[in-house]
Amino acid sequence: MNTIDLTPLYRNSIGFDRLASLLDGTRSSEAVAAGFPPYNIEVCDENRYAITLAVAGFERSELDISVEREVLTVRGRRANGEERNYLHQGIANRAFERKFNLADHIEVTGADLTNGLLTISLVKEIPEAMKPRTIAINQDSNVLEHGAKQRDDKAA
Repeated sequence: MNTIDLTPLYRNSIGFDRLASLLDGTRSSEAVAAGFPPYNIEVCDENRYAITLAVAGFERSELDISVEREVLTVRGRRANGEERNYLHQGIANRAFERKFNLADHIEVTGADLTNGLLTISLVKEIPEAMKPRTIAINQDSNVLEHGAKQRDDKAA
């Protein structure tokens, strides 16, 4: 069984199309990626992350980084160069595409290419309306008790 039939999900629900495409995209991207290029995902602090890909031999002009619908895509395409006659070719010299699904509120802030390592910086920016708030408790408040009003009415 190579595919997942999500037709019942589409028929009986609204708004789950992104979940279905995520499931389908994950299955297909894992088969294509096959581990190239290798990468690390690092937690820098509570709200900062970094993805580092080993892209030895690629120049800045041969790399493309894009974000669309919370999916970070890194592509590498070699420029047409001279043909070489190798006795052994152990260094991968092929085009690649690596995708990363980003959680809500994760933003890409920049990218650096140093010594064959592409580092993509990410930050988690939660909107103020979604951050937890502390509610102060008043010391002396005029709270009417339910039974107190009834007692005042009977006394009058």
